[in-house]
Amino acid sequence: MGSPVLRNAKRLVVKVGSSLVTNEGRGLDADAIGQWCEQLATLVKEGREVIMVSSGAIAEGMNRLGWSARPKAIHELQAAAAVGQMGLVQMYETKLRENGIGSAQVLLTHADLADRERYLNARSTLLTLLQLGVVPVINENDTVVNDEIKFGDNDTLGALVANLVEADALVILTDQKGLYTADPRKDPAARFVREGKAGDVTLEAMAGGAGSSIGSGGMITKILAAKRAARSGASTVIAWGREPRALIRLMQGESIGTLLVAQTQKLQARKQWMADHLQMRGSVTVDAGAASKVRDEGKSLLPIGMTRVDGEFSRGDVIAVRDAGGAEIARGLANYSSSEARLICRKASSEFEKLLGYTGEPEMLHRTNLVLSR
Repeated sequence: MGSPVLRNAKRLVVKVGSSLVTNEGRGLDADAIGQWCEQLATLVKEGREVIMVSSGAIAEGMNRLGWSARPKAIHELQAAAAVGQMGLVQMYETKLRENGIGSAQVLLTHADLADRERYLNARSTLLTLLQLGVVPVINENDTVVNDEIKFGDNDTLGALVANLVEADALVILTDQKGLYTADPRKDPAARFVREGKAGDVTLEAMAGGAGSSIGSGGMITKILAAKRAARSGASTVIAWGREPRALIRLMQGESIGTLLVAQTQKLQARKQWMADHLQMRGSVTVDAGAASKVRDEGKSLLPIGMTRVDGEFSRGDVIAVRDAGGAEIARGLANYSSSEARLICRKASSEFEKLLGYTGEPEMLHRTNLVLSR
């Protein structure tokens, strides 16, 4: 029968681990990457939007440098990542191009996603690439960070990217079939978990708990990634990466691996986050026409309808939208800082470049980043 969760997914984040990408550390597995890229291309041609989060830079760098043992020194790990990243992105570019699909390299750190302005910039770039039918290939920027190298094989980054672009689903391809009730290597009574609820604490116990030997950087990071992805409404599948045509079959609704279903719908999760925002750094006051468009028609807020800007805020901050009487009618993510907003207040988007020195979004708050106040 299968689940409709993935069959109906329009936007998908696929994450593959380094052991799969590098054939257990022996070097980039061209056949495996080629098969995934062929499947990604098929999904894009079906009209889906796909992002690949790929590990493997450090392992490939070690191979290219002739290192048999993984170094412990941070600067050596970073050097290996820098060397390996060249081969990694080259392989994806070649294999996707062979299937008629463009690719783009995006290197991210967790700091990029913690900073609101950089978060919005990364989001805008990724959404633009998806609209162009390009597959972004994302990896952690291991050459400039220290702590990320110790993360659970990009599982966390996969979830953060799913949150960033509001994906419908996250697929984690791994060297295991999925989640079991216990470690099947030690417990013959262990049962396979075909479906569960993302965020269910009993799943974490099954995965071994945060401090266990089987959990450290293993299944537990995938369970926690599913929990994180679910916050923005994305369900997660944990499946064996060597399963033939796994991505195609999953998107056709076939039951492969472990499906962890998000309990909150995508739009509801995002709107709730903005509605619950207690500290707002500022507000914009709008005229009656703009107020009606936002409140009654669900439209974006254009600067030409703004009459006043209050407070000091940055791009990406949550701000309030007020009517002429001062009542809050909505709140959302600002596309411009308060100083920029004052310059473009009452102005058409055709004037933005002259006023700001660059052309940004035509909206002050886009409707997808807006929630109406009760």
